[in-house]
Amino acid sequence: MMPLHEWTPTPEKAIALQRELAPRIEREDRLAPVRHIAGVDIGFEEEGTITRAAAVVLAWPGDPLVGLEIVEHVVHREPTRMPYIPGLLSFREIPAALAAFDKLTMRPELVMVDGQGIAHPRRLGVASHLGLWLDLPTIGVAKSRLCGVHDEVPEARGEWTPLRHRGEVIGAVLRTRVGVKPVFVSLGHRISLETSLDWVVKCLGRTKLPEPTRLADRLASRRGAMPRPAD
Repeated sequence: MMPLHEWTPTPEKAIALQRELAPRIEREDRLAPVRHIAGVDIGFEEEGTITRAAAVVLAWPGDPLVGLEIVEHVVHREPTRMPYIPGLLSFREIPAALAAFDKLTMRPELVMVDGQGIAHPRRLGVASHLGLWLDLPTIGVAKSRLCGVHDEVPEARGEWTPLRHRGEVIGAVLRTRVGVKPVFVSLGHRISLETSLDWVVKCLGRTKLPEPTRLADRLASRRGAMPRPAD
C-alpha cells in the first residue's frame, strides 16, 4: 500500500489531513466480485496504552445452513500512538488495523469497520480513512452517532432513515433487530450508501451487528474464543 501520511501528527495537522483526504473518498460503487468480507474492530488494553486491532475474514456467501464462515482471523497489538481526541479517532486506531491487515494471507474484496465512514464532521471517519489506505471498498457500521440528525426509525428489521448533517445525507440509521437500538451505517470508500446498506442487511445474523463487525468486535474485546477457521 502507498503511504498517505505520517501517523503522529499534531491535532492541528491531523485535522488538516482529514480535510485534504476527504475529497478523495469515492462515494460510488467500485467493487470487485465479493468472495470474502473482512470485519475490523479496534480495542485497547492496559488503560489505553496498547492498541488491539482485530481483522476477521469471512467467506461469501457462506453455507446456507451454517451462515458466514470464518476463513481467517488475526490480532495485532502495538503501543497506542495518539491519545483519544474526539473526531481524530482514526489516527489513534488505524496504524494497528493496517498492521493486522498485513498479517492476513488473503485480501478481501469488501471491509466492514466498527466505526464511522463519512458520517463524520469532516467526512473522514475510521472506515473512510482505512479504505483510502487499503484502496478497498469499506463500510462504516457504528453503534452510536458522531454527528448529524435523523427521524425516528421504523421498528421493522431492515427499515432505515437518513442521517443528515449540514444539509447532506451522510449515512443511514438502520434497524437491524426489532426492539433494539439501530446502528449507524455510512459509506467508507469505493461504495455507495445504498450498496452499503444492502451488504449490511445481507450480513445480519441473529444479533444487532452484521457478522463481520460482530466477530471483529468479539475478537478485539477478547470476549471468548473465536470459532475455528474453515478449512
